Amino acid sequence: MKKVTVYTTPTCGWCHRVKAYLTEKGVSFEEKDVSRDREAAMEMIQKTNQMGVPVLDIGGAMIVGFDKERINYFLGV
Repeated sequence: MKKVTVYTTPTCGWCHRVKAYLTEKGVSFEEKDVSRDREAAMEMIQKTNQMGVPVLDIGGAMIVGFDKERINYFLGV
């Protein structure tokens, strides 16, 4: 299984949906709250040039937003 990291904030509705979707699919992931973790926020911005969340890092493939098709593709489901 590929390493999955989800960059989130507590108030982001789409972040909650992404995490619920990954959990439903049985995918383990590391969550990084960019509202509290400046280093994680800078890491996310450096990787994507984006400041919005959710952002997923699936084995090095970056996905901005809750894009089920791309998530499934990179997870191989």
